[in-house]
Amino acid sequence: LVAFCGFLFFAGLQVIGLLGADEPRYAQIAREMLARHNWVTPTLWGQPWLEKPPLLYWGEMIAYKAAGGVSGWAARLPSAVMCTLMVFFVYVWARRFRRGMQLDAALITAAAVIVIGFGRGASTDMPLAATFTIAMLSWYGWYESQNRAWLLAFYAFAGLGTLAKGPVAVLLAGLIVVAFAALRRDWRLVQRTLWLPGIALYLAVVLPWFVAVQRANPEFFRVFILEHNLARYTTDVYRHKQPFWYYVPVALLGLLPWTVFVITALVDAIRDWRLSVEEPQGKEDLRTYLALWFLLPLFFFSLSQSKLPGYILPAIPAATILLADFVLRREQEGDKPSLWLAITHAVLCAALPVAALIVPFKLLHLDVSKPAIIVAAALAIITVLTLLVSLLTQGYRLLRFTTLVPLLITFALVLRGTAPVIDVLQSARPVQIALGETAIGEIPSVAVYDVPRSVEYGLGFYRNQKILSYERNEIPEGDHLVIAAAGSKTELEFRLKGRRVARVGGFAPQHLDFYVVSGGTVPPLPPSPENP
Repeated sequence: LVAFCGFLFFAGLQVIGLLGADEPRYAQIAREMLARHNWVTPTLWGQPWLEKPPLLYWGEMIAYKAAGGVSGWAARLPSAVMCTLMVFFVYVWARRFRRGMQLDAALITAAAVIVIGFGRGASTDMPLAATFTIAMLSWYGWYESQNRAWLLAFYAFAGLGTLAKGPVAVLLAGLIVVAFAALRRDWRLVQRTLWLPGIALYLAVVLPWFVAVQRANPEFFRVFILEHNLARYTTDVYRHKQPFWYYVPVALLGLLPWTVFVITALVDAIRDWRLSVEEPQGKEDLRTYLALWFLLPLFFFSLSQSKLPGYILPAIPAATILLADFVLRREQEGDKPSLWLAITHAVLCAALPVAALIVPFKLLHLDVSKPAIIVAAALAIITVLTLLVSLLTQGYRLLRFTTLVPLLITFALVLRGTAPVIDVLQSARPVQIALGETAIGEIPSVAVYDVPRSVEYGLGFYRNQKILSYERNEIPEGDHLVIAAAGSKTELEFRLKGRRVARVGGFAPQHLDFYVVSGGTVPPLPPSPENP
């Protein structure tokens, strides 16, 4: 398990530079907090940044110190560590309450595609998912054993989940517990959960930072609670609009390569949910609890007007643990998967290494080479035949092993082939390297024009300086460098009349040009309804 987590979550963290707008932004916030020795107020370019709580930033600050300096891979260490902690807790918990499925539960959880992805990212999603998973398993540990040490753990990790991403952690936990109590027709369960020492522990974990940041920043409640929690959920103010059914394909893809069997386990749990009422504290309770834990967050976030893939990450471990329970029961009963189930699973597993071989060519708009086609076809055939034979002859006993082999091969191929291509096409790190190779000397101000936000925030991190934006009318009066969409010289000259615009290089893979703009007076924007 140590080797498995080490490979999936830590190997090659440096291969891809920080991606998107969030990864470099969070990494820069932690850098500034560390430089200021300020563990209370997250800051970006010297200004308070109050969108998220501090747990990720604290982890990144510690990682920077441990790694001997600021780097992209160090910014990803907190998520990798938290994900590993979650996987080991799943193992320990299952060994205590469902002995026999502990290794399946841990490895299946670790080996879901969405867990691997977010376990290697510098974002708040994995810290929330890890703490939330530990909290929910602890609550069920208390429910089954009546040992209040588990209930204390529930409240402690619910508090850490709140510090990871906000009140959504305790809101989702309460929703799941109340729904489970309703299905059990045991409302006293909710009353017993609301245990004063546990609530006091939760407040002890959460309140120190919330009180300190509110005192230091009076606008915190408005920005964090009203804008970045309530407004984000009820409106599309941050432009993450998606259809209601968005999380269905996200969950199905995120659960690869286990998707088919997770659906089967979920259907089985729903079919047997009545047994959780008829047989008090039976094993059916766990299946009902896990099904609720998986489905309710999906429904809750489907109602949100703002949707991003990482929102449902806290629900994923419920599905993987549910599958481990399903596999254990089927193995004990000597069952074997049906032919259609085995075929579908085998095809999905075979698609993973094939995709890892072909995607780099597609990203680079190249024809797939003949050797790659041959290797992909061979891997697909071997994977399908191996899985079919093992599942149909040995049953569920070999499901984990035969599924993890193609997954590990896929991951190795991604690290070797796909990841470097993604780095070149999506990360600002190679853009900064290209800038360093351009003989333009030291220019203090850098601005962007008509480029993705990922370029702006990525360059901000890799250059450790605020990047100005022409779209926000942040045009320096002196000499400055502009990173713009390829072919933007005419537009820049029109906007900067009277100033010299000279192309000094570019980065073709991301369709970017580099321009040096000479000093001079910044011309006013032409009149418009927005700028009279």
